Amino acid sequence: MDTPLPTEAQDVARESAAPDPAPALPDLPEDAIIIVPVRNFVLFPDVVMPLTIGRPGSINAAQAAVRRSLPVGVLAQRDAAVNDPTANDLHRVGTIGNVLRYVTAPDDTNHLIVQGETRFRIVEFLDGWPFLVARITRIEEPEATGPEIEARLINLRRQALETVELLPQAPQGLAEAIRTISSAATLADMVAAYLDITADQKQEILETIALDARLDRVSRLLGERLEVLRLSAEIGRDVQETLGSRQREALLREHMAAIQRQLGEDDGKTAEIAELTEKIEQAHMPAEVEEQARKELRRLERMPDGAAEHGIIRTYLDWLTELPWRLPEEKPIDIAEARGILDADHYGLDKIKRRIVEYLAVRKLAPEGKAPILCFAGPPGVGKTSLGQSIARAMNRPFVRVSLGGVHDEAEIRGHRRTYIGALPGTIIQAIRKAGTRDCVMMLDEIDKLGQGVHGDPSAAMLEVLDPEQNGTFRDNYLAVPFDLSRVVFIATANMLDTIPGPLRDRMEIISLPGYTEEEKLAIARRYLVRRQLEANGVTAEQVEIDDAALEAIIRFYTREAGVRNLEREIGKTIRHAAVRIAEGSAAHVAIAEADLHEILGGRIFENEVAQRTSVPGVATGMAWTPVGGDILFIEATRMPGNGRLILTGQLGDVMKESAQAALSLVKSRAGALGVDAGLFEKNDIHVHVPAGATPKDGPSAGVAMFMALVSLLTGRTVRSDTSMTGEISLRGLVLPVGGIKEKVVAAAGAGITRVMLPARNRRDYDDIPASARDRLEFIWLEKVEDALDNGLEPPVPSASPG
Repeated sequence: MDTPLPTEAQDVARESAAPDPAPALPDLPEDAIIIVPVRNFVLFPDVVMPLTIGRPGSINAAQAAVRRSLPVGVLAQRDAAVNDPTANDLHRVGTIGNVLRYVTAPDDTNHLIVQGETRFRIVEFLDGWPFLVARITRIEEPEATGPEIEARLINLRRQALETVELLPQAPQGLAEAIRTISSAATLADMVAAYLDITADQKQEILETIALDARLDRVSRLLGERLEVLRLSAEIGRDVQETLGSRQREALLREHMAAIQRQLGEDDGKTAEIAELTEKIEQAHMPAEVEEQARKELRRLERMPDGAAEHGIIRTYLDWLTELPWRLPEEKPIDIAEARGILDADHYGLDKIKRRIVEYLAVRKLAPEGKAPILCFAGPPGVGKTSLGQSIARAMNRPFVRVSLGGVHDEAEIRGHRRTYIGALPGTIIQAIRKAGTRDCVMMLDEIDKLGQGVHGDPSAAMLEVLDPEQNGTFRDNYLAVPFDLSRVVFIATANMLDTIPGPLRDRMEIISLPGYTEEEKLAIARRYLVRRQLEANGVTAEQVEIDDAALEAIIRFYTREAGVRNLEREIGKTIRHAAVRIAEGSAAHVAIAEADLHEILGGRIFENEVAQRTSVPGVATGMAWTPVGGDILFIEATRMPGNGRLILTGQLGDVMKESAQAALSLVKSRAGALGVDAGLFEKNDIHVHVPAGATPKDGPSAGVAMFMALVSLLTGRTVRSDTSMTGEISLRGLVLPVGGIKEKVVAAAGAGITRVMLPARNRRDYDDIPASARDRLEFIWLEKVEDALDNGLEPPVPSASPG
């Protein structure tokens, strides 16, 4: 039994009360009464209740009754949503009430204190009044007595008193009033007025004229309320010592929500459940997923808003309903348009574009087939990510990017279980939700940089994602239901393949992107980079002009990389220098030539020093592969008096140290054929150094260069300055194949080398070398180290004749 303040008008436009003095109105017939319609409120006889009114008709009716000192007929609406009720919208039984007090608050709301007098029944509504007026008949209270009525009175009084004791905040004086009431009808009406039940249930009690039936109905409703209060009190006593304040509050909220659900008053909860039900129906989930969603929805429906798990379940249902479960219609792929998009977005890369077009053609002819997982491998700045964006454009699908660099927790891929605070799905599911479709193009960036920590191996979690045989039933830990990833177009990128676990690499088709040649960089700069930097710095091609000689100088002397990222930065510097002059007004047009670069970019960073570095015996030019592209590598050897030690410096790895030892052993074994005194090895220490000592170096491919440097040192013959070499050597003198041929050859061509010596078994890589690099180089294929000696050493200098 609560004591709410009934509000007759909520969210209704307020109007001012009728002016004073009121217009003259005819007298009411003797059996007529002014009707005040109310909603969500029922007045009972012998009960004093507050009432708030706000609609103009209700205000006029109440003011007219007060002026004439007349009672009002308080009549409940059938539908509380009706703002301007008519006779058909009102119940036929109400209560005559005397207005004890009428107050207009500062906020223009009107409040009445009304005392119920007796029930009445509508005979007919009368016309001609600015408010509702009806002819009525009073319903006299039946004079029922006897032991059955007395027993019902005693039982109802006991229930009411126990309820008042169990209420946390009972109205003051209510218990005393219950004890002093001797009339069964008065007690039943008062209990019904204060009982926390719906307005429709109160109206039923008001229309129940028979006293025994009325007492039984009120006693039954009060008994239901009493059982809930008893249970709540019993649970409260059991857990009072162990529950903290927040837990007790959650428990009370749960009981309150249960009571509200029983009474049908949980409108907000009902709206939330209805909204989620509609979302589930519109999500077109698979049967298994929909069953799980409806199960969680039933749990949410039984749970109060204040419960700790309420937000967790609501968030989970939001994720389930917002994921794109339904597959959209397959969009047609135009192969010619796709080829045009690739050519417009990227210069060169003909082999890569051809493979992508093949991939798109297969997707067009067999859309239901299992597509391979492409992995673009290459140095930074060569266009791996932008290729993925071009594929998405060509397929007319959304593009999303998932960065895997530094991910070291398996849960970042598979998601956290919902038992953890703040749990969310993994990055794969989050990207699917962001894309809004199940057939998006998803770029898995930097897949070679997946880490492994104490929370599992994320690369192992990627095995299921990237396996076409398994990803149709991918199970995220947070969702705990299968999600079909088979229609997602996965494209991975990597700088190097060595750090990708074998099983994961086996699931992908590797497409290598070599570095660009100087000619390709110049074309890219002219076609894309200059225009992009002009737009980024707010100038036009008419205001700033960079000639080709300046671009070539930037490429050759200020950047040395496989891609074009640093090249774009340097171009941006030159354009910003010109933008300053234009912004100052000192020039309207700025032309940047090669001679201007020293002032803008400073002195040259890279010089062509091959001839200088190889002009003395003991120096050979090798070729190296790095994660950022190829590079040339100088091997320097010298000797000094000692006891035959081999000294290695330059921060070399174990494999490279073993290559140097193998090269020295090979030279010793062929000392006679090379014309080297075998005694030199016992009386001298040999020192092999690889400059750029701050950079770690490893790998077997420097074997040929080390062998040539040692032979050059011991024979006094210099290695040709225009020649670089790569290859692993064996103790039998064989030259073995190595990797990274494309990158190494491109770097050699960019460094000014004109001859390269490669293992003969690497002829298979010749077609992968860009044509511009092939045209500028002479290729020498090595089967044995003697081939390197014949082609790489300068002729011996003839000794001076005696004079």
